[in-house]
Amino acid sequence: MAEMLTPLTDANRAGDTRYNLLADNLAEAIRRGTLPAGSRLPSVRRSAQTYSVSINTVVAAYRRLEDRGLIEARPQSGFYVRTALPALEVQHLPHGPAAEPADDVLDLIDTVFAAQINPAYTNLSLACPQANDFYPGAKLGRIMSSLLRRQPHLIGQYALPPGNLALRQQIARRSLALGMMLEASDITLTHGCMEALQLALRVTTQPGDSVGLETPTYFYLLPLLASLGLKAVEIPTDPQTGLSLDALELMLNEKRLNAVIAMPTAQNPMGFTMPLAAKKRLARLMNDHRVPLIEDGLYAEIQFSDALSPAVKSFDKYGWVLFCTSFTKTLAPDFRIGWIAGGRFADKLRKLKAVSSMTESSLLSQTLAVFLESGGYDHHLRSLRRRYEAQVDEARALIAQYFPQGTRSTRPMGGFVFWVDFPEGVDTVALFKQLIEEKICMTPGTLYSPSGRYSNGLRLSCCYPFDVRYTAALARLGQRACEMSGLPPGLAQTTDDARADETRTS
Repeated sequence: MAEMLTPLTDANRAGDTRYNLLADNLAEAIRRGTLPAGSRLPSVRRSAQTYSVSINTVVAAYRRLEDRGLIEARPQSGFYVRTALPALEVQHLPHGPAAEPADDVLDLIDTVFAAQINPAYTNLSLACPQANDFYPGAKLGRIMSSLLRRQPHLIGQYALPPGNLALRQQIARRSLALGMMLEASDITLTHGCMEALQLALRVTTQPGDSVGLETPTYFYLLPLLASLGLKAVEIPTDPQTGLSLDALELMLNEKRLNAVIAMPTAQNPMGFTMPLAAKKRLARLMNDHRVPLIEDGLYAEIQFSDALSPAVKSFDKYGWVLFCTSFTKTLAPDFRIGWIAGGRFADKLRKLKAVSSMTESSLLSQTLAVFLESGGYDHHLRSLRRRYEAQVDEARALIAQYFPQGTRSTRPMGGFVFWVDFPEGVDTVALFKQLIEEKICMTPGTLYSPSGRYSNGLRLSCCYPFDVRYTAALARLGQRACEMSGLPPGLAQTTDDARADETRTS
């Protein structure tokens, strides 16, 4: 087994403890199927000899894998890889006409959001980390205090578009990790990623135009499109590989789309990352047809793999891809600082930003610039990625334990959200209404489709402390779903069936 694991002395993760490195390497072997479901792990003593670590290190690593739901201890037998939660399969959609979001979908979005921001509710789906230790708040506070002492003029002057130069320079440097060759002049700072998406839509479309969307998609895109007088077109989307490029090409050939919004890396709500070849083809299609692709890269820096999958923007030859993201999910939510690389639309974006909201705070922007330049962001991201990957594993293990037989889910490749499909008989809107009475909030699947599809689906979020309150709420959701479906909890498939699913998925 030693040859399938990366060395425990990986220089890129020098700050990690040895047991974390061993646990992460074993977890990767489980995901790849090298250690298939049902297989027995080497004994603690043998692993200690193989990897030249102490027995205590191996025990700690195995306990970590148990916590993540990847292995289980069997009395008098040893440690075994747990049966995998069945993978979600693609749902084929008719290529129907462009649609406006149904009124009940928009009303439900408002209802869910009101519950999500209420601290009295236990949240299972809000994609906003809810604990201070997810962010380096103290470090950012010290940097800001130092800046105010040394440069008090920062709060006494107007900032002008395209925004703080030092931060844009740091962003351009960091964009290399996602394969993008950007200069500071290519970048405009925005008020979070949502403003970046809105500006991108406003410079690339007109009221009445049709915009292609993944399905399911991030639900706040639906009211955003409606507010701009745009029509949504659902493009069939595979839960493992992303947009159906054949369907997209057909729509482009028929000139049915004026723009496309997609999240090719660590997609919300399913968590997939498109394969590299698909990203290249997507960029080529948009350039060949001269149709803008608005690439939402909000979770692109929280990929679980050490080598980041590049952005579609990195394959953009003629400027038809606009890349949007922000630091709200990774660094400083309240700063509300995002950015957009607009390609051929860069000048229009800067001008539109000036007349819509001017630009972002110089003090906050400079604080982020100093933090990025110090190297603190890279260390923070490594910790964040490991934590989210582990918590996704733990959540999927809880689903396998408490949700009804026949439940399937995606296995995200980054971020902290993923998609769950219940078996027949479970209506997640009805589930939402039941649970809201118990002050538990989840997000029904119908919110993620303008036509109200996915009535048996939901998005779950893993950006909360996995305390008793969260796990009890997840178990209660599973109990309610079991009652609604008439099915018992636990995995529906045998180990061999689940292993076959995992092999097909990989």
